[in-house]
Amino acid sequence: MNKHAIYHILDTPYAYAKDIDTLSVMLRAAKNDIKICNIHYKSRYDWENSFNIKEMKIKDTNNLFDFFSTDISIERNRYRYFFELIDSEGNRFFLDERGLRGEEIRRKEATAFQYPYIAQPDVYNEEKWLQEAIVYQIFVDRFCNGDKSNDPENVTKWGSEVNETSMFGGDIQGITNKLDYLEDLGVNLLYLTPIFKSSSNHKYNTADYYKIDSQFGDIENMKELVKKCHDKNIKVVFDAVFNHSGADFFAFEDVLLNQEKSKYKDWYFIDSFPVNLEEVNYYTFADNVATMPKFNTYNEEVKNYLLNVAKYWIDEIGIDGWRLDVCDEVDHSFWRDFKKAVKKHKKEAIVIGEIMHEASSFLKGDQLDGIMNYPFKGALVDFFGNRTIDAKMFSEILSINRNIYMDSITRQMWNLIGSHDTQRFLTECGEKIERMKLAIVFQFTYIGVPYIYYGDEVGLNGGEEPQSRKCMIWNEENQNNELLNFYKKFILIRKNNKVLVYGTFKVLYCKGNNIVFEREYKNKKVIVAINNDYESSIISIRINAEVQDIFTLESSFIGTKMYLGPMEFKLYRIVV
Repeated sequence: MNKHAIYHILDTPYAYAKDIDTLSVMLRAAKNDIKICNIHYKSRYDWENSFNIKEMKIKDTNNLFDFFSTDISIERNRYRYFFELIDSEGNRFFLDERGLRGEEIRRKEATAFQYPYIAQPDVYNEEKWLQEAIVYQIFVDRFCNGDKSNDPENVTKWGSEVNETSMFGGDIQGITNKLDYLEDLGVNLLYLTPIFKSSSNHKYNTADYYKIDSQFGDIENMKELVKKCHDKNIKVVFDAVFNHSGADFFAFEDVLLNQEKSKYKDWYFIDSFPVNLEEVNYYTFADNVATMPKFNTYNEEVKNYLLNVAKYWIDEIGIDGWRLDVCDEVDHSFWRDFKKAVKKHKKEAIVIGEIMHEASSFLKGDQLDGIMNYPFKGALVDFFGNRTIDAKMFSEILSINRNIYMDSITRQMWNLIGSHDTQRFLTECGEKIERMKLAIVFQFTYIGVPYIYYGDEVGLNGGEEPQSRKCMIWNEENQNNELLNFYKKFILIRKNNKVLVYGTFKVLYCKGNNIVFEREYKNKKVIVAINNDYESSIISIRINAEVQDIFTLESSFIGTKMYLGPMEFKLYRIVV
């Protein structure tokens, strides 16, 4: 037994309250090392009865580890437990708070792991509507110009070349005008990049958090948009830029005017006085971006101001949540207070963070409901897009990402393949649509929320920003209808198969450029097979079942082999 691989702690995702009556428990072991993993458990105040024993099942596996998991319940929710591990040679070990020990060592109940109590406020309330969502991100200036009367003076002709300062006149009315298109596409959650007053085209340097930028419209336009979205069962999420403000935000303008005498000087991180935009002697977003001074969110006045902004837009127009820009550079205590404030004003509202890396410290249920899943995106770019990794490495990356969060959180991750901050996925694919199609197949059949960056569905391409922020293509003759119809088909498949939303995930085959996996939920199974290769593949895999192709609706029997043509996929429903 590889003792160094054995791991369990009293923290998510290894031990957490699944609900008020259930403790979810997980243990990690070396791959193929443990034959039997039992959990012994009882009430922490039960000194008379013996422990209950339950065998744990392998929930997930990767190249290095197996993850054993189970749910346990005890009256009054006070838990004491330890693990019994039996390896392939019959050796028996026990794991408790003192570590891994042989059976000859006497176990004391006092050294068992203890989960003292499940309190209702500590139970994470997952958002089912979020898990069933299809996100569509809109970069407002580039989506649709629906009202030319609010165009900025320097507006650029729609569809022409973009640069860092281009303004194309996209606005709120334009989004409202295209709601029938979005409804027909099948998306049900709109994420809008910032819409508040700002001097830039992207609006990430906010000048006024209570005023919608006039080039986008006004609050009445936004109320109309949100209402019409809700009438179509489409949710709306705003972008919260609370890590920093714009340099023309009233508080920072006061600092520039009054310097050390400014009553807002502690709203920011000032290195020295006098504050100077050219010297940038203050903390900013990223590396000395003068127009984006960083907020001091430890300051109670700053915190209260920003929390009031979040509450105002929920109350005023009924938005359904916030996406948090540069979330990982703001303190955890702020986000805890932020989430409490948001949930108090709209219980089902969501809080999603922009974090481009591992984010477990933000995803324990008290701060965020999910993040923009950039590790997922990176894996799909490398496997399907530029094809620099094989299926085994692809699977490994996703397994690591999958097993550091609670299952409910994993189901709420925004699984993007592109955004306004990255190259377009079609460009990552070298304009090869067959590669993008396979990525879409995986995106819509994997655990988590599928996420479409506006225009991807019609073949919009583009390199690094600002090229990834081109104008939406509305001329149907210039749209890629093959890709558009493919997206529509998979959005419908996702919506009609809850197993793809709530099901467990298990890799059945992973070799070369082929991956086969299974989703299972309430005795329903779906098998997805992908050949990411320009050569045909014969996959040796034991299915032995009658299946129906979900994409073509054809029925067949699969025994111990699957045949996939070049760059082909299969999506099967097991016929019971």
